[in-house]
Amino acid sequence: MSIFPVILAGGAGSRLWPLSRAEYPKPFIPLLGETSLFQETVRRARGLDDVEPPLVVCNESQRFLVAEQLRAAGSEPSVILLEPIARNTAAAIALAALEALQRGADPLLLVLPADHHVPEHKDFAEAVARATPAAAAGNLVTFGIVPLWPETGFGYIRAQAEAGAEGVFPVREFVEKPDAEHASRYLASGEYYWNSGMFLFAASAYLEALGAHAPEVAEACREAHAQARRELDFTRVDADAFARSPDISVDYAVMEPAPNVVMVPFEGAWNDVGSWTALQGLDEADGENNVIVGDVLALENRHCYLRAESRLLATVGLENLLVVETADAVLVAHRDRAQDVRRVVQELAVRGRSEHLNHARVLRPWGSYECISGAERFQVKRIVVKPGQSLSLQMHHHRAEHWVVVRGTAKVTRGTDTLLLTEDQSTYIPLGTVHRLENPGSIPLEIIEVQSGSYLGEDDIVRFEDAYGRGSANA
Repeated sequence: MSIFPVILAGGAGSRLWPLSRAEYPKPFIPLLGETSLFQETVRRARGLDDVEPPLVVCNESQRFLVAEQLRAAGSEPSVILLEPIARNTAAAIALAALEALQRGADPLLLVLPADHHVPEHKDFAEAVARATPAAAAGNLVTFGIVPLWPETGFGYIRAQAEAGAEGVFPVREFVEKPDAEHASRYLASGEYYWNSGMFLFAASAYLEALGAHAPEVAEACREAHAQARRELDFTRVDADAFARSPDISVDYAVMEPAPNVVMVPFEGAWNDVGSWTALQGLDEADGENNVIVGDVLALENRHCYLRAESRLLATVGLENLLVVETADAVLVAHRDRAQDVRRVVQELAVRGRSEHLNHARVLRPWGSYECISGAERFQVKRIVVKPGQSLSLQMHHHRAEHWVVVRGTAKVTRGTDTLLLTEDQSTYIPLGTVHRLENPGSIPLEIIEVQSGSYLGEDDIVRFEDAYGRGSANA
């Protein structure tokens, strides 16, 4: 019975701000070495027996990031399902189940969050092998992490005291994140496991349970998937139908009320990398229990996590602090308040700022851009276009642009003219002029763009042609 890995890549990772941003969130960042958690998840799933290419569910705005990281991981997807809006895990898995049924005779779905760190792939494969017979028999299988300490940041699964066949335990209940006293009791009892958010079940078994216990989700997802549009590896479901789905997790919608839920314990190393303190526990510490990443000059610090992404970070005499530096934001927080970092993200949104959305360097399917300087009526950007890629054919209502090539070769469409520019050459794009920038060469094209005008926002783009299927509102 074939297994479809379903990788859920829709989370924002707000507790890992300022490194994790809405448009470039935690799963896609190389937090531990050079490989992202998403790529690690793809490779972990690929090592299983009788496994199909992964089926990824992600946000519409992250589709090219997902496709690029899949290629970097050496994997072709079964499909990349695009959620027009976030509707939590019950709906995301329903879309995956409906898609998988079109690609196989009721395959098993191995649901994996994209942001977990599981370093020992052999332990993971053994747990999946133990769970497979129970899932093939129609059960809904969840994986419980054997707890190592009384953690208050995770939900728990309470299992029966005695295991059934193949070491599979019937589930008695799911428990919300406890306080410290209850967490200690759970650990001492031996009956409770951390809720990993990983599952294995047949596509039909999940949809049947969803129809019985959360029919509004099932109906909305069936309608949204029935009207889906397919473009290359991407599948866009109908936005209006999908919006009618309640926003509910798979735990609440299916796993808690369903009678046929069982659990397989997972005793291998596992971490959901849910906060800076969780990440600190995964990196090698110095003699004073500091974890230091990047260009950091640390003097007489203890029990700190210190990370520099873009410049020198110097610290003196700190204790129990988290300090994370990026090009446009710096976080300083007490380790005991690591869970409250998400409040910073919420406050940035309330204040109408952008630092929770994007980094200073913004990734696009054709390359990237970075704002170097700006003030009223002008902005300077560094734009990098990958070989063979191009920006859309577009125009702006409120700004003009001056382009200077600093590396590579640029093919420029400007109105009815086509120009070929090399290093140190430039051109001017008047306001309202239809234009396009392309890289026909074999090395990255780098240009400096000077914008001037009454409005310089990224939503002042009218597209006429675009190789990536983006509308006018997407930069």
